[in-house]
Amino acid sequence: MSDFSKDPVYGVLWTEGLEEVDREIVRLADLCKVRILEPGAIGRVLKNDASVCAIANSVAFRKLRDLLMLHLAIRQKAVDSFGQAQAAAIEDYVIERLRKSFPDLPGKWPPA
Repeated sequence: MSDFSKDPVYGVLWTEGLEEVDREIVRLADLCKVRILEPGAIGRVLKNDASVCAIANSVAFRKLRDLLMLHLAIRQKAVDSFGQAQAAAIEDYVIERLRKSFPDLPGKWPPA
């Protein structure tokens, strides 16, 4: 674990970064009308299957795919830096804030 993991400011930066990425994922999924939390939807986006979109928007779909990959990379880096428990706590905090901002967001977020 890095020395940064003991610095609370470092944790705040991770939290803000993940929250910003996840907000944009929700926004882009809405633009494409991707039911992002339905089983298999994220896998289809990651496999570049644009047929998961109810509305064709190639620019938004490409950004959505890229941000999903970024989310997964950030989460892995958080696990590597802080450990599984602290990374999960960061994620839980972000989820709570997203639910306040997007009360209609159904299902479990983030995806497993």
